[in-house]
Amino acid sequence: METYIMLTKLTDQGRKTIKEKPKRTQEVNKEVEAMGGKVVAQYAVLGPYDFVTVLQAPNNKTIAKISVELGSRGTMEIMTLPVVAL
Repeated sequence: METYIMLTKLTDQGRKTIKEKPKRTQEVNKEVEAMGGKVVAQYAVLGPYDFVTVLQAPNNKTIAKISVELGSRGTMEIMTLPVVAL
């Protein structure tokens, strides 16, 4: 499994969803697993991004599918970065 960092900014709709349904992030993590990925760690952060998530996926195609699916919902903007172990 490859490792990726996902930087997430919530949209207005995403902030409303989290406010009304705080456990939504856990539901999304289960959806990521159903798409072939695994959430290793997830942090709410201050600054230009709202969440930093460490994920694993078998390949770039799978993580791209996950990013597109989550981003297409209109609740978040995503930047996904591959991790290179040194």
